[in-house]
Amino acid sequence: MFAEFGVLSYWTYLIGAIFIILVPGPNTFFVLKTGVAHGIRKGYLAALGVFIGDAVLMFLAYAGVATLIKTTPVLFNIVRYLGAMYLLWLGGKMLYATLTQRDKHMSDGTEPGSAILKRALVLSLTNPKAILFYVSFFVQFIDVNAASPGIAFFILALTLELVSFTYLSFLIVSGSFVTRYVKTKKKLAKIGNSLIGLVFVGFAARLATLQS
Repeated sequence: MFAEFGVLSYWTYLIGAIFIILVPGPNTFFVLKTGVAHGIRKGYLAALGVFIGDAVLMFLAYAGVATLIKTTPVLFNIVRYLGAMYLLWLGGKMLYATLTQRDKHMSDGTEPGSAILKRALVLSLTNPKAILFYVSFFVQFIDVNAASPGIAFFILALTLELVSFTYLSFLIVSGSFVTRYVKTKKKLAKIGNSLIGLVFVGFAARLATLQS
């Protein structure tokens, strides 16, 4: 399928992309947390940040920039540590807000949408896992000798974004339903925020010790 456009083994790519997206990561947890804390509209703002970030990374992979980052230890480590520090900051902020009971802005839906969008975008762009994915997996399904490899890139990118949109939509909608229950259970909400904060700290530790 789509072989005439320079796409190699489309169905293999689709299955692989689904499994990659289903593996929990910082982007997934951030969108889920936003959907739970702020509802569907702002959940989709977080998802939009992820989509934009992924689109940028896919383009960089196609242009060869992502390969340069992966094959240059210094550049890769810079991205890795920036991502780790940002995750640590997010997780620490959530834990601090929960412990000091200053998380009202996180539970009443008043956090600016622009802030949510920027956080999701930064998370996506500083995610080494995504860079590794696009370099080692994504570009393998593009026939560089095709007449218009850019069309193949567009098809694969659009496929990945559609799969991601479907999965994140499920998280956002289900998270908004959870919100209705959690808002009446303050202790449960506090535990949930603490757990997600710890997850971000855990991702930060993982990134900091990731081998380039």
